[in-house]
Amino acid sequence: MTVNVPVVVLLAVVAWLIVKFFRIRPWAVVALVLFGFFLAHTFLAPAIDSGTRSGVQIVNTHH
Repeated sequence: MTVNVPVVVLLAVVAWLIVKFFRIRPWAVVALVLFGFFLAHTFLAPAIDSGTRSGVQIVNTHH
């Protein structure tokens, strides 16, 4: 069974769980998301992309 979930929905759920259970302030979550967007436009973006793809591939093959 394959379930397709948009990444935005997944990130929203993770952010909600972090705010709810770890008691992190919502402004901190917003700041981290903005930092991620800014980081995506730096020289580190290719390394982050390949690391994310490798991680997803590892998780998918071990299932």
